[in-house]
Amino acid sequence: MKNTNPLPEVNISEDGEVRFLHLGTEWVQGSMLLDAPFDIELDYVQRMMAWLLFVEPDSVAGRRALQLGLGSAALTKFSHKRLRMDTTAIEINPQVVAVCRRWFKLPPDGARLRVLMGDAGEVIRRDEHRARYDALQVDLYDHEAAAPVLDSAGFYADCRDALTDEGCLTVNLFGRDSSYARSLASLAEAFGEDAVWAFRPTREGNTVVLAQRHASRPSRLELLARAEAVQQRWGLPAVKWMRLFKPVRE
Repeated sequence: MKNTNPLPEVNISEDGEVRFLHLGTEWVQGSMLLDAPFDIELDYVQRMMAWLLFVEPDSVAGRRALQLGLGSAALTKFSHKRLRMDTTAIEINPQVVAVCRRWFKLPPDGARLRVLMGDAGEVIRRDEHRARYDALQVDLYDHEAAAPVLDSAGFYADCRDALTDEGCLTVNLFGRDSSYARSLASLAEAFGEDAVWAFRPTREGNTVVLAQRHASRPSRLELLARAEAVQQRWGLPAVKWMRLFKPVRE
């Protein structure tokens, strides 16, 4: 079913060092460091890159990333510019794309970067996306930021179908209602409980959850070695993640 609600206005604000994107409310929908526009500023958005713990660092540039919900384009820019990946984003609001291009340093579409307009829940089901992506990052919230816009087991099953055998989904679960347990149950139904990992919540209440196309259980030593490599190569605080990240079912 198509979303018939009017799309919210897109606004920006700044605090001197950071530029923020809003959808007509005070809720922050994304951010950018003015002096480092291709880095990731928010903790929870950095954690959306936890899929890097499950692949060889030397293989990353040859992989494909997909973002559902552009936000301030932090994930899209990092995947494209820093990781050198083939990167696609799906966004329903043309204002968001225009603002990201003008104010958040989102490059124009090219051979390795494309922004597709449309409803993510519909676009993800198209045949051209099946078994295509190694990293699928979902951050879909409306202007009220109350709960994920797409959060059913059926939607997560569509996301799983879009992943390669080594692919991972990462999703931001945040809301002012108690939707986390319901979201986790939907993810477990679509991916299997053994394939689901979760971070502790951030101070702001964002909980990033990761689901693997095929469950694997690397040892903590293996994950720590991978985290050290991720931190050294790309500047993400991946070693710290090891204190905050574990399988949902031990």
